[in-house]
Amino acid sequence: MSDIETTAASQEDRTLAMLTHLSGIILGFIVPLVIWLTNKDKADKGWLNDHAKEALNFQITILIGYVAGMVLTIILIGPLISLAAWVVSVIFSIIAGLKANEGAAYRYPFALRLIK
Repeated sequence: MSDIETTAASQEDRTLAMLTHLSGIILGFIVPLVIWLTNKDKADKGWLNDHAKEALNFQITILIGYVAGMVLTIILIGPLISLAAWVVSVIFSIIAGLKANEGAAYRYPFALRLIK
């Protein structure tokens, strides 16, 4: 995340960033991808763009966890991995959504940084 001050984000951007993070619980990477693609070229949406990229990277990481869970279903540990990925997704998405609504920058503790 860039070092943009808390006051740099409008309330609309804060709300949209919060929804971007929280949507990952149900819809995965779709909403963060749409938000990032629609705002990546807008100079005044840098703060929102950073949150969308962060949420997108995290949801791609969680998707990889789900795929690993499906593959490992063969040895019966897959459902546990998928459940753990879902729980992690819910917890960290809520934390990120709350931080975004406060106007603070947030980085997930672990995520593959595929989108820079």
